[in-house]
Amino acid sequence: MAKQTSYFPELKRNWWLKHSYFKKYMAREATVLPLMFFLVCLLAGLYSLLQGVDSWQGWLQFMQNPLVIAINALAFIASLYHAWTFFQLFPRVMPLRVGGRLLPANLMVLGQWLGVLAVMGLAAWIFTGGR
Repeated sequence: MAKQTSYFPELKRNWWLKHSYFKKYMAREATVLPLMFFLVCLLAGLYSLLQGVDSWQGWLQFMQNPLVIAINALAFIASLYHAWTFFQLFPRVMPLRVGGRLLPANLMVLGQWLGVLAVMGLAAWIFTGGR
């Protein structure tokens, strides 16, 4: 019996530049980079909080650096873009039925954004002491 081989087409580095769908996909995947920076900053802040006041003050000064603020703002925008693309795909991947009828996609997306706003409002209320 002859040895079976698989076909592996050659994939160039710029394969994703050939179609706008792939460009959007790669942009969505790239949102992880500023988000990772944000998570590292958050973990460093938690660690510095455990180390004491001097370490905490140093972390606060680091977080006030304009470059750090810019990267964290980029992380916020990236997370919103990531959420938007996820919310757009969700109705296609998991259509919901209510009373035997398919829930419209725009209502599902709206519900998800209202959930985001509710969580943000709750977090703001908690961190401002309920004022």
